[in-house]
Amino acid sequence: MLGLIGKKVGMTQVFDERGILTPVTVIQIESNIVVAERTVEKNGYSACVLGAVDAKKNRVTKPYAGQFGEVCEPKKHLIEMKEFDKEVSIGDVLGVDVFKDIAFVDVEGTSKGKGFQGAMKRHGFSGGRSTHGSKFHRGLGGTSMAATPSRVFKGTKMPGRMGDARTTVQNLRVVKVDEDKKVLMVKGAVPGPRQSVVIVKKAKKK
Repeated sequence: MLGLIGKKVGMTQVFDERGILTPVTVIQIESNIVVAERTVEKNGYSACVLGAVDAKKNRVTKPYAGQFGEVCEPKKHLIEMKEFDKEVSIGDVLGVDVFKDIAFVDVEGTSKGKGFQGAMKRHGFSGGRSTHGSKFHRGLGGTSMAATPSRVFKGTKMPGRMGDARTTVQNLRVVKVDEDKKVLMVKGAVPGPRQSVVIVKKAKKK
């Protein structure tokens, strides 16, 4: 699996060579440093640990800083990429050029929190009639049986907290890779608000 840590900047639009306008999400990918490696002999699996964005020294504990050693300064974000497709060694710096020859990517992030929402917004229920006197407009409706077992089953779609969950959007087309500005432009929406941390991976299903 090939992937890097990035930051969602926002959305814009670009024109291609044919003059066709495409809406894109801009993902900034600063330098990702290989902090450690996991091997089959020592750990039972193969992976590499990537770190990005320098952390404030007054917020780093000694145990956390110890895993970086002399490789680099402590990083704010750490991820472990299993079965990394690229040959790397500890201390290597990876950038957005990794995705230069990749056409589709999967982007993982934390979706925007919507708070406590009703069933219509949370699950897309149609609701009742909006005419006067129906007394059933945005209600949930029945949730259990009157007779046995006379209880609500687990997993029933009901009002509750919406969003703020780990989400992966798959098969986003890579429109442009700008190595000078260290940004990756993909067609489509990416989970999370602006300035949120995302993980960009090579698409699994493409």
